[in-house]
Amino acid sequence: MRLQNFYNLMVVNKTTGRGVFGQPNGHFTAYANPGDLIALSTKGYPVYQFIVQPDDHCQTKVLAYVERLPQEVAEVVVRPLKTLEQIKEERENLALRETRLVTGVNVLESPITALYQAFSKKEQNKRWIAEQQFKDDQRRIVQELLRLYVAFDIIELNEAEFDAFITFLNIDEQFIKTATEMELILFIKDKYEHYKQLNR
Repeated sequence: MRLQNFYNLMVVNKTTGRGVFGQPNGHFTAYANPGDLIALSTKGYPVYQFIVQPDDHCQTKVLAYVERLPQEVAEVVVRPLKTLEQIKEERENLALRETRLVTGVNVLESPITALYQAFSKKEQNKRWIAEQQFKDDQRRIVQELLRLYVAFDIIELNEAEFDAFITFLNIDEQFIKTATEMELILFIKDKYEHYKQLNR
């Protein structure tokens, strides 16, 4: 073990509740009574405990080997960046799913269906779900654009800021479907500058 691993070694007599710090090389000296429970604790290692059992010289010598605890790292999700062409195709295909709403002249032909769709909770829920799916698709496409712009150093955002920035963008659905790549970059770059000014 490297010596600096033990800079924070704590020696605690759990029987008396008293403790001392050990040395950086792992050595320590502490006074205790026979039968006392001693715990050795240092960051990154499991706690090692032993019972004091004095020898003929009233000493308890302990040589213990402890293995470092396994380190846990946060899960990393690697997503391949989509190309501008792929995102453009998704933008063009962005559409609100139809929920078969009776309108116009058809209302006269089927007034009961029209009334049902206007006031039925089920039909209202279907329309609400379709709208939410459309908004989710729109946000997902804008997220893909932001990832690409970050990769190419057009803007500087981390993933944790994406949601707040997308809400700030409040991008029009028609604009996202029909804008050219240059129009989108200029729009998002301009909004990004305003966003950063407001969040300094």
